Amino acid sequence: QVQLVESGGGSVQAGGSLALSCTTSGLTSSSHAMGWFRQAPGKEREFVAVISWSGSTKKYADSGKGRFTISRDNNKNTVYLQMINLKPEDTAVYYCASEAWGDYDIAPVGGHEYDYWGQGTQVTVSS
Repeated sequence: QVQLVESGGGSVQAGGSLALSCTTSGLTSSSHAMGWFRQAPGKEREFVAVISWSGSTKKYADSGKGRFTISRDNNKNTVYLQMINLKPEDTAVYYCASEAWGDYDIAPVGGHEYDYWGQGTQVTVSS
């Protein structure tokens, strides 16, 4: 059984920072991309950042460019999202996602490309 467990969410003031992490278990692939998506109240889920298995491909939504950094440690089966200069509009539930299998250097941005999802972690940014 594959599980993705996120941690690191919380409440911060605008301009603050948070670091999210997501650890997977039960996944046998060694080529899968992983990513972060978010969903704010009343809005659809949206892409935040994705990273390929190799780490050579990273993609960011325009809203997070220059402020968010995605990374992964395959030895720890963990993907990270470092967020700085947070804004109230970053408030959302952040979900970690993983492919079941993928291409070594490819990181899709569509949520439908991902097979496994975490339970989500709340990020709240106050003004």
